[in-house]
Amino acid sequence: MSRVMIPDWEYKERIQRAAKLAQEKGLDVFLVNSNEADYANARYFSGFWPLFERAGVAITPEGNAGLIVGPESVIFAADVSRIDKIYTSLAYRESADPSYPEMKTLNYKDIFKDLGVKGEKIRIGIGSFLDTNAVMMESLKENYPDAEIVKADDIMLALRGIKSENELKCMREGFRITELAIEEVIKNLRPGVTELQMVGIAQRVIYENGAEYEGLPMYVFSEKSTRHAISRSSYRVIEKGDLVQLNLSAKVDGYSPSIGIPVCVGKLTPEKRELVEFGLEVHNWTTAQIKAGVKACDIAKGYYELFVSNGKKDNYVYGPCHGTGMIEVEAPWMETTSVYELQPNMTFQVDSFVSGSTFGLRWEKGVVVTKDGCESLCSPIGDIIELDF
Repeated sequence: MSRVMIPDWEYKERIQRAAKLAQEKGLDVFLVNSNEADYANARYFSGFWPLFERAGVAITPEGNAGLIVGPESVIFAADVSRIDKIYTSLAYRESADPSYPEMKTLNYKDIFKDLGVKGEKIRIGIGSFLDTNAVMMESLKENYPDAEIVKADDIMLALRGIKSENELKCMREGFRITELAIEEVIKNLRPGVTELQMVGIAQRVIYENGAEYEGLPMYVFSEKSTRHAISRSSYRVIEKGDLVQLNLSAKVDGYSPSIGIPVCVGKLTPEKRELVEFGLEVHNWTTAQIKAGVKACDIAKGYYELFVSNGKKDNYVYGPCHGTGMIEVEAPWMETTSVYELQPNMTFQVDSFVSGSTFGLRWEKGVVVTKDGCESLCSPIGDIIELDF
């Protein structure tokens, strides 16, 4: 069976689409930056995922593109990059801050000029402002003191917000592998095991079945840590009666879908059952609202109102959905202030997190927006699982 992946021609197409948007925005050069944790923008154009160091991609309105890496990554990048031009820059070095005195590196002016950018009073668009660190920004200002540097995150949102068929294939494959991991973890989940032991089982399964990495740090939380919206698994020993939250994920060619379900190691108490069933109710309600043309804020407002009207305002933490793709959580979110309309081939994690005083839970799956509704990218979730011990 052939590997599920983004073809080379699609990377080239992405660069040309970005170039057109940069031209429309009046930019002389468009720059995205990434790090190991949030690699998406640089990898979107180049296929390169940095390790220790940082990475960036510069694109001109004419469609010229270059990958920028730190001094130690140039050979690695040359072996995997879909962009032919690769530049090394100290602004992309690792956090240990080596100076590499024997190595010749380039600055932004060298790189941009080689890509055909002329002049000093240029307009630079930054397509990943949060991932552009102080060293990069100061280097830009030092090289181009007369430049106008503008936030251009909207270019990446326009490009990454609507998924291609190849992207959807990668996500479906990630979900397929994740489902196998969930099955195996549930088979091995019992009193006396630790959260991290269950993470180990999930990791083994995803690698055995074709994943390149975890799509997110695997969530296996039990009891009080299930209240954590974001957390890490621990050495805690799971006990009979514990509610265990699984959020497992498999990365396929950069795409990182996730499935989240609560599992009880034993029988649910009435309190736990009430909150688990409520979480499933709002999850199913959210799924039913998603279709092209609907305003995101309308779904978010209705979702919040379900918490309020059911006396569970204090159990609410965040809105009903967030975008998903290369990073498990990516723009756009669905919030009460989100005025955009849903479009076909937008992808979301329907992420229904409910936090109680001593425990919490999350029902989560990925969907793709269609004209008449949405399609789940994984098998149906919703069975309330109580393991018999």
